[in-house]
Amino acid sequence: METAQAKTPEKRQVFLLTILLLLWEADSEAIRYSVPEETESGYLVANLAKDLGLRVGELATRGARIHHRGDKELLQLDAETGNLLLRGKPDREDLCGVTDPCVLHFQLILENPVQFFQTDLQITDINDHAPEFPHREMLLKIQEIAQPGTVFPLEAAQDSDIGSNAVQNYTVSPNLHFHVVTQSRANGRNYPELVLDRALDREEQPELTLTLTAVDGGSPSRSGTTTVRIEVVDINDNAPQFVQSLYEVQIPENSPLDAVVLTVSARDLDAGMNGNVAYSLFQGGEVSQPFVIDDVTGEIHLKRILDFEATPYYNIEIVATDSGGLSGKCTVAIQVVDVNDNAPKLTISSLTTSIQENVPEAVVAVFSVSDPDSGDNGRMVCSIQNDFPFVLKPTFENYYTLVTEGALDRESRAEYNITITVTDMGTPRLTTQHTITVQVSDVNDNVPAFTQTSYTLFVKENNSPALHIGTISATDSDSGSNAHITYSLLPTQDPQLALDALISINADNGQLFALRALDYEALQTFEFHVGATDQGSPALSSQALVQVLVLDANDNAPFVLYPLQNASAPCTELLPRAAEPGYLVTKVVAVDRDSGQNAWLSFQLLKATEPGLFSVWAHNGEVRTSRLLSEREAPKHRLLLLVKDNGDPPRSASVTLHVLLVDGFSQPYLPLPEVARDPAQDEDVLTLYLVIALASVSSIFLLSVLLFVGVRLCRRARAASLGGCSVPEGHFPGHLVDVSGAGTMAQSYQYEVCLTGDSGNTDFKFFNPIIPSSLFQDP
Repeated sequence: METAQAKTPEKRQVFLLTILLLLWEADSEAIRYSVPEETESGYLVANLAKDLGLRVGELATRGARIHHRGDKELLQLDAETGNLLLRGKPDREDLCGVTDPCVLHFQLILENPVQFFQTDLQITDINDHAPEFPHREMLLKIQEIAQPGTVFPLEAAQDSDIGSNAVQNYTVSPNLHFHVVTQSRANGRNYPELVLDRALDREEQPELTLTLTAVDGGSPSRSGTTTVRIEVVDINDNAPQFVQSLYEVQIPENSPLDAVVLTVSARDLDAGMNGNVAYSLFQGGEVSQPFVIDDVTGEIHLKRILDFEATPYYNIEIVATDSGGLSGKCTVAIQVVDVNDNAPKLTISSLTTSIQENVPEAVVAVFSVSDPDSGDNGRMVCSIQNDFPFVLKPTFENYYTLVTEGALDRESRAEYNITITVTDMGTPRLTTQHTITVQVSDVNDNVPAFTQTSYTLFVKENNSPALHIGTISATDSDSGSNAHITYSLLPTQDPQLALDALISINADNGQLFALRALDYEALQTFEFHVGATDQGSPALSSQALVQVLVLDANDNAPFVLYPLQNASAPCTELLPRAAEPGYLVTKVVAVDRDSGQNAWLSFQLLKATEPGLFSVWAHNGEVRTSRLLSEREAPKHRLLLLVKDNGDPPRSASVTLHVLLVDGFSQPYLPLPEVARDPAQDEDVLTLYLVIALASVSSIFLLSVLLFVGVRLCRRARAASLGGCSVPEGHFPGHLVDVSGAGTMAQSYQYEVCLTGDSGNTDFKFFNPIIPSSLFQDP
């Protein structure tokens, strides 16, 4: 039989029916049809759709197929109409031989959803064969002393038909001495026996010729004939007799050729030539039987290989004939013992080679197993690898469904080579293996993962635009478009940070670029988030923090706060002539907007009116006397100092100091010799000056504190919002106080400067810090 071809895609997914539905189908009774043999091809057997209660066309939509058991493909299914048709003209004798009834089994398989129906087709016999004798002529030698009523067995005619169409009766041509009696064997076959009615007389008639006719029970009946030639021999009144009338023996089907099956024995009481016995196969002769017998010894030998699956047993008849023509008969029942000589057979009915991950209990394959052996040799066990996430589920009469045990994970394993092993229970066990390759298709179930949770990038200020500052990277365990990652800048929560004007990112490779030159003094650090999004559906994304640190460059020269170099009148320092060596003349205050070593300042005295009189401390800018002053010293001195930072290359600034030698702080800048002063009056004036100076210093101190607090609050607000705080331009820039600890004017110092604008006199007071530095430090 041949399965109807279903137009289905090469690759499809089959979903598993529930076990309850399969068990219900397994318990349902088979649908049985019957057709006579020799029916013409194309004969309409039945309409399966109607018998199964299905709609027209449902068989086609559900992928109906006919699965035949064995190699006899007799039926075909029209899935569109549901008609079950004969593919060829059936021959019952070819299909079933002597088996009665002749029933062929096949299954109707519906694939979507999976459903099975057992269907049987019975081939009924018709009388298409006439009886046929093995030989055209049979020879009987009958002694003349044979008594009336003696029975002589005759060879039976062969008829391939069964039942009433087989041989039913034997007749013999009219004669005076014999008539034929029809006998039945245990297997239902009829055979003839010739009965002597009247004693023979060799002298009167030495030979008789009869016509034996075999008639079957068909309608119309068929017949076959053979000639029975009877030779009347002289006295031989003892026929051979077998020791047993029935011999039973078992022989394995794998027995070698010429193996001795059995030895039969017959005795003849006659003496001489009448007592010599010759053995021969009686029923069927040597043509249809796989056995031969030694006519002298009675040994039965195997002449052809046995096949249990084709013929499990044989009944043969042995005739022992003496030289006088008398014979005896026995029956030998030979049972063929099955051996495990057939490996199991596996037939794939449905196969899916690609399974989507995360789909539980997906059907991979539907297959059946068979073994023509019997008993344990035909019992089978089906298995797959234990370490695979697949299970085998038995469904219906040696049908199995291979399904996933749970949801698969392509990232763990993308391909499985599943080996289905079918082993019978015979000895030795025979095994059949079939390997199925299953690909696991990807779904977007993995979020892109950055190689780092956060990235820190360093950029030196004054960089060139479009400078590559770093690369971020993310990976995705999925495949194809599900693993294709696109990078993007995420919106920042700081409204003052124009991120799009600072940074750009390559969406394909995650490279980050600085769009413009950065200024450390304006922006020292900023941070933002970068997103990585795959191309799956739905798309999955993740984000990482990127922090950019701007590195300082030595792009700012030192700035001198004191003494002011751009004032309208130079600042003159007063030095008492009685000053001791090491006397602090003044202190040069300078700052550098850079940071780190770029803001480390050092001071150097380049030029002085009187070399050796003054020295400057390199780290704090303090100008001190190096020796005692003499009366011959010039009243005015000019010092040129160099302030240099520690950058690479270093930057510097120069400052000019004017020092005026006085006899005391009470001496005016230009003393008036013509006015005589009273010492007591001088003391009063000095006291007045001190009171005025103290009041001035207090006022300036309070103003400085307010100015310092305002500047600090303004800078803190600018740092928080990236905004700006306007500081009036002038000689004191807004960053005077916020200087790195390496500079000359750290946050822990505050100085008060008193300047008088008249050209006649200038007073400068320099005080040590009087307010703790912690008061103005950042919280």
